[in-house]
Amino acid sequence: MKKIVNTKFAPAAIGPYSQAVEAGGFLFISGQIPINPKTGKIVAGDITSQTGQVMKNIEAILHEAGYNFSDVVKSTCLLSNMANFAEMNAVYGKYYHQDPPARAAFAVKDLPLGILVEIETIAAK
Repeated sequence: MKKIVNTKFAPAAIGPYSQAVEAGGFLFISGQIPINPKTGKIVAGDITSQTGQVMKNIEAILHEAGYNFSDVVKSTCLLSNMANFAEMNAVYGKYYHQDPPARAAFAVKDLPLGILVEIETIAAK
């Protein structure tokens, strides 16, 4: 059985998908982008500020479902430019103090709304 997870503390889905789905002891969080859920607008600024907002959005969804960053087993980071990898990685690393998850990071041709970073996450209990 699957359970849909939604929170007002992360941006609402902007298409036919859920913020997250819990199934079989796993939480699958859709790719989060740097939208501030209070304003509904993309966070202006560089990769550091955008990654910070993405991680806050992920944290809000994790907490809504009863998970935390120590439960994350896999992340996929999509970047508009690999030149931003080190700065994204510095912010991302602040959320995983020990035993970080498996991860992939890719540069892609385009991301929605001209953003610099999108991160999807899988957590397990």
